[in-house]
Parts: sequence; C-alpha cells; structure tokens
Amino acid sequence: MSQALRTNFEEELCDLASFQQDQVKKMTDEEVGYYHWLYLEESVHDLM
Repeated sequence: MSQALRTNFEEELCDLASFQQDQVKKMTDEEVGYYHWLYLEESVHDLM
C-alpha cells in the first residue's frame, strides 16, 4: 500500500467515532485496508 493511500485511509478511519488516531497509526497496512473496506467502501448489499 502506498503511503499516500494509507494516509488517506487513516484520515477516513479517524473520522469514524469508533477509531482514534493512535489506534489507526499502530495498525498494519492490511488492517488499515480491511477496516477501510469494512466501514467505508460500498458493498453489493449497500446498493440493493
């Protein structure tokens, strides 16, 4: 994951009430990508 992409994902996750910036900074790239996908990306079910 590029640094720019990770920074963008981190900022979006920090905007959620359930994540604090220090938590997100400690996550691996895979964790950041997973939580971004889980909470912020549209899924097929969202579109139905």
